[in-house]
Amino acid sequence: MPDQLLKEVQQYAEGCLVYIPKKGDKVGWGHISGSRDWIDRRNEEIACLFMQGEPVKNLSEEYHLSEDTIRKIIYKKNQI
Repeated sequence: MPDQLLKEVQQYAEGCLVYIPKKGDKVGWGHISGSRDWIDRRNEEIACLFMQGEPVKNLSEEYHLSEDTIRKIIYKKNQI
């Protein structure tokens, strides 16, 4: 990867793994296996529980996700 491109990517995703899909008309990640639908349903459930008053800490423990991940899920769901 050219240095300039790497620096640009680091502005958005520094220190994490990034999946770069192949060019073409491929189906998105998890659509064939059903993983994408499962994660979407789980995230919707997390957002609903939070809106009903469930604390982030409890959701984190129940779903075995970090509190930061729970907050990201909640933030994304509230933006829609």
